[in-house]
Amino acid sequence: MLDTLDLDLRLSKDDYQGQIEDLMRQLRSLQQTCWEEQVPVIVVLEGWAAAGKGTLLKKITNYMDPRGFRVNPTFTATEQERLYPFLWRFWGKIPPKGSLGFFYHSWYTNCLEERLFNRVTPSQAPLQMRDINAFEHQLVDDGVAIAKFWIHLSRKELKKRLKRYEADELESWRVRPEDWQQEKHYDEYCALAEEMLTYTSTGNAPWVLVEGNCERWARVKVLSQLVAVIVQALDNLKLPRAEHLPPPPQTELLPTEPNFLAKVDLTRHLKAEDYSGQLREAQVELRRLQVQIYQHKIPVVALFEGWDAAGKGGVIKRLTDTLDPRSYQVNAFSAPSKEEARYHYLWRFWRKLPAGGGIGIFDRSWYGRVMVERIEGFASELEWRRAYREINEFEAQLATGRYVVVKFFLHISPEEQLRRFQEREKNTFKQYKLTNEDWRNREKWPLYDVAINQMIARTSTPAAPWTVVPANDKYYARVQVIQTIIDAVKAELKRRV
Repeated sequence: MLDTLDLDLRLSKDDYQGQIEDLMRQLRSLQQTCWEEQVPVIVVLEGWAAAGKGTLLKKITNYMDPRGFRVNPTFTATEQERLYPFLWRFWGKIPPKGSLGFFYHSWYTNCLEERLFNRVTPSQAPLQMRDINAFEHQLVDDGVAIAKFWIHLSRKELKKRLKRYEADELESWRVRPEDWQQEKHYDEYCALAEEMLTYTSTGNAPWVLVEGNCERWARVKVLSQLVAVIVQALDNLKLPRAEHLPPPPQTELLPTEPNFLAKVDLTRHLKAEDYSGQLREAQVELRRLQVQIYQHKIPVVALFEGWDAAGKGGVIKRLTDTLDPRSYQVNAFSAPSKEEARYHYLWRFWRKLPAGGGIGIFDRSWYGRVMVERIEGFASELEWRRAYREINEFEAQLATGRYVVVKFFLHISPEEQLRRFQEREKNTFKQYKLTNEDWRNREKWPLYDVAINQMIARTSTPAAPWTVVPANDKYYARVQVIQTIIDAVKAELKRRV
């Protein structure tokens, strides 16, 4: 692939000046249109050291409104960043709708320098490229335009530029020891780049290979392709969409679909005289395990979904009662804010993941996409259907990062829910928990029943299985949840020790 590039391509100074000015004016105009149409753009600049990426970036941004873009230089991950999945730090930097994000180096650093210097093992690399493809696919599906550039140099040109920069007192600081390692291991680095380009050039986010020996040629090619990518993204907004009515809401499962909720034994209970002892025993054991979680840098995600009034708050309270609050965090989610709505729906959840050694408790989660957003029409059918794949990809990345993921759905009967609603109505200390929305959701019980069963069927995986908890009896539910987390943590400790 790279050896087929004609690195002798050149552009005269006069031709360059004429083309570059016109391209920069187009790009500035397109920036304004992206803001008006709320189209986010990601520009990835990769390539050899001294390939001119920094100069190119400066040229582009000099023409643009600085309020509408952000430059994200990527360096080697810090010790703290390595406690998260490797894409975590990039999810936090994706541009909101209407803005441009420039990545000077990017998530592809893991496929190149990190591999060259053995900070990423050969077995990790394919999984990371898989995760990169999923990441970019999810963003493009959400309306993000992605332009990826690899600026290629010959070995002779690379060596010449590094020497030139080192001799210049204003430029010498830019030359790192790692840059000379690229030149020293040119063939090996080139092979890593070939593999990366082959496996991550997809229909959603293809690579543009740029002949970089002539800096004028490289700048014009990058800008021409960037303009083309943005124009195409804007044109896609104008494409006629097939007008059709959405299918009627599915109020019953098909005969071939499993009914997980119907199989739950809601008569399971724990006697009051047994509850206190078993709860205390489980809480103490989990507190002891918290020390090992911290020592072994194990990240734990405990996720809670369930019917209204199913007892999620009570379970979380008992779960955290004896834990050290310095290494757990409870994240309660409701409808996304205006700011959160400017990003991919998974963005706000990525930002709340616990680092290695911490416990992240999610009171409602990314599964809102396939439940409340599906039922209430906040997500289109296309959006909530593809969310099953996106969620499984997300949780697979957590598994690759050696997270312990435990997912609970607290199940109660309609009769028990009505009893609890009525109890809240009468109790002045609990009335705040009952809203008109709770009553509206209750009327849609059959719709939610279908959505929940389909959610479990499509997203219960070996790495992140669902646990459906019989919750008519609060005592039983609380103890079962804590014991399930204990079992999952012990299994991970056994794998690591």
